[in-house]
Amino acid sequence: MEILGIIGLLLAIYAIYNVLTSGASTAAKIGWTIGLIVLPVIGFIVWLIAGPRGGQRVVA
Repeated sequence: MEILGIIGLLLAIYAIYNVLTSGASTAAKIGWTIGLIVLPVIGFIVWLIAGPRGGQRVVA
């Protein structure tokens, strides 16, 4: 079970790093970072689905 906690922590750190280096607004960065710290597993899943893209929109 300890390995799952370590994996969750690493995924949260990865997501926080990507949020902070994105081109999103400062308010968005703060919101996502707080969400990832308070709810790391759920926050990571939500970040994967709807995280800040920094203005990189793909038009299909």
